[in-house]
Amino acid sequence: MQKALSCLRLTTSFYLVFALTFAFTVGLFPNTAYAAPLTSKKDTMTNLSNSGSGDELSDHEIMFVTPTGVASAQTIVITMPADFDGSSDPQGALDVTDVDFFVDTTPDGVCDGTAQTLVATGPTSSQWGAAFSGTENRILTLTSGGASATVGAGHEACIEIGEGATGGTANSQYINPTTSGSKTITLSVGSGADTGNILVNILDDSQVSISATVNESLTFTVSDNSIGFGTLDPGAARYATGDTNGTGTETEAHNLIVGTNAANGYTMTVSGNTLTSGLFTVNAIGSSNTASSVGTEQFGLRMNASGGIGVVSAPYAASGFAFDTAAFPDQIASATGASANTTYSVRYLANIGANTEAGTYSATLTYVATANF
Repeated sequence: MQKALSCLRLTTSFYLVFALTFAFTVGLFPNTAYAAPLTSKKDTMTNLSNSGSGDELSDHEIMFVTPTGVASAQTIVITMPADFDGSSDPQGALDVTDVDFFVDTTPDGVCDGTAQTLVATGPTSSQWGAAFSGTENRILTLTSGGASATVGAGHEACIEIGEGATGGTANSQYINPTTSGSKTITLSVGSGADTGNILVNILDDSQVSISATVNESLTFTVSDNSIGFGTLDPGAARYATGDTNGTGTETEAHNLIVGTNAANGYTMTVSGNTLTSGLFTVNAIGSSNTASSVGTEQFGLRMNASGGIGVVSAPYAASGFAFDTAAFPDQIASATGASANTTYSVRYLANIGANTEAGTYSATLTYVATANF
């Protein structure tokens, strides 16, 4: 009986020693560091169509927030999926000129923040190296050159790749895969301290063909269709007014307003007759821009233009007056392309001589605006 108890005590002691040894061994395992996951990751592409029926080029705007940050001499590595091609753009292979890099201390999901200086090789302490490598330039590595080229913990980074990059002379893009479906872009930030993936979905065709028709248009309005000089006097010039009473001071009688979407603009002409009373007329000034001459028979007009791209034609554009009846319909204004409304303010002059026949005089002018489609 004593032998049995002794064996039992020995067995119990053995298990106690084993338990203590196990606890000591666990305490010797080293701590293991794990990469932190990137957050707010996205890649905004300018074209999601596959290149199965031809090259489909796209810019990439890759954004993420790094929990750990990127310290001096560390890297950011972006690896595109195996079926993207950054070396075959007809404009040339991707290089540092096709990359922009921004760091934002306050993440907001917008590609802004402080622009970083990128160089192909040998970055200084305030620069980043930017180099493409791997098959078909699928890997972009940004390398910090020093203490002034870092990304703080919790800051947002944005890397633009393609023609949209403005820091250099961007002219190349990635060519999309030949097949559709989800593709995985891998990110390694801070020399692997933070990692993450971005999924992009390539479509058979992401483009929608939209058609529309814009009708040809021409607008032409006359502000007042009835104007007058009042009573003419050989001792003073008269200018027409909208109230038909006339004035001795040069002024606008009315406005002509013209606008069009015609690619080749428009032409405006005038035709009609000089002041006439039965068989009697007041002489038209003619084809030369002429100043007012009191006591000499004159009837003419001139115009000023404002707004749009319309201009007054010679001889009606200078400070004097003209009325070229021999050229009717005579071009009086024009625009060489599509134009917003141009307002032409029209001034009319009448002078008579001492022997101008008495009577009631009138003139009818016709203005025509023609769009040059």
